[in-house]
Amino acid sequence: MPNALITGVTGQDGSYLAEFLLDKGYNVYGVVRRASTENFERIEHLKGRISLVQADLLDQLSIISALEEAQPDEVYNLAAQSFVPTSWAQPVLTGEFDALGVTKILEAIRQVNKSIKFYQASSSEMFGKVRQTPQDENTPFYPRSPYGVAKVYGHWITVNYRESYGIFACSGILFNHESPRRGKEFVSRKITDGVARIKEGLLDKLHLGNMAAQRDWGYAGDYVKAMWLMLQAREPSNFVIATGRMHSVEDLARIAFSRAGLDWKDHVEIDPKLVRPAEVDTLLGNAARAKAELGWEPETSFEDMISMMVDADLERVRRAQRMQNSARGHAEGVGT
Repeated sequence: MPNALITGVTGQDGSYLAEFLLDKGYNVYGVVRRASTENFERIEHLKGRISLVQADLLDQLSIISALEEAQPDEVYNLAAQSFVPTSWAQPVLTGEFDALGVTKILEAIRQVNKSIKFYQASSSEMFGKVRQTPQDENTPFYPRSPYGVAKVYGHWITVNYRESYGIFACSGILFNHESPRRGKEFVSRKITDGVARIKEGLLDKLHLGNMAAQRDWGYAGDYVKAMWLMLQAREPSNFVIATGRMHSVEDLARIAFSRAGLDWKDHVEIDPKLVRPAEVDTLLGNAARAKAELGWEPETSFEDMISMMVDADLERVRRAQRMQNSARGHAEGVGT
C-alpha cells in the first residue's frame, strides 16, 4: 500500500483528496498544525482511517520530521493562506506560507528522499490580468494580489526543484473549484449559505461585491482526481485543470437563489467595500493537455454543483434550527 502525505488535509481539497486516496488503497497521513482550537469538521468522518502528523510550513524541521514519520511515496501540498482578500491584509504571512512554505517542503524532500513525488497546488489567480483567453500552461502570469504573487513563486520553485534536482514535482494550475465543504468566506459558499438562511427566514439581504466577475468554476471532488493523475504520469509537468466554461457571480447567485425558489434580485445588495483593490475580471481555463495526457475530464456541471451546495446548506441550516428548537423545548421543560 503506497503512503501519501497531505498538507492542508482539514481543508476542502484535502478532505476530498484523503477520501479519494483511501478508496485507492493508500495509507493517508494528514499534516495538521498545533493549535489551541482544532477544526477537523471536514475530516471527522475519516477518523480512524487517516493518521495525523504535526508540522508547520513555517518550520523546516517539523516538515522533515513529518516526512521521516510518514515515509510517503507522494506528498500533496494543499496547505496555504488561500483567501485572496486576506492576502491584502496579511501579505507577508501569505508569502511565508504560499511561497517560502513550498520551498521548505521541496528542500525537505531533497534532504530526506528525492524519490518522493510532489504535487504543488498552483492557482488560476497567477494569471490575474490575463494575457490570453483561455489560459493554458504557456500563458504568461500577471498576478493581481499578494496571494497570486506568492503562488507564482511556489509554482516556479516547484519547476526549479524538478529541473535542478530531478524531483518528480508537478504543479496543478487549478481554476476555481467549489463544494459543500468550501469555506464560507469564499463567494460561492457565501452565496449558498446566504440563500439557505434567507429561505429559512434567518436573513433578509446578502451583501456581495463585483457581480460581473467571471470565473471557470468546477467541482472539488473532480479536481482532486486530477492531482492524483499528475503523480501517476510518466513524466512530471504542469497542468491546467478547468472546465472550459465561464460564469459570472451573477450567474452563480441566480442559480443558487432559483434552487431555493427565490429571485436573487430581491435579496442581493451590492457593497463597494467588498470589491478587491485590484480585480481579476475573467478567468477561463483550457485543460486540453490534462485531457490528452492524463485522461482527466470534469464530471460535475456548474449547475449541479451549485444545486448540491444549496441543498447541503439548506439541510445544515434546518438541522441547526431543529437542534436549537429541541434545546429550547428541553430548557423550557426543565424550567417547569
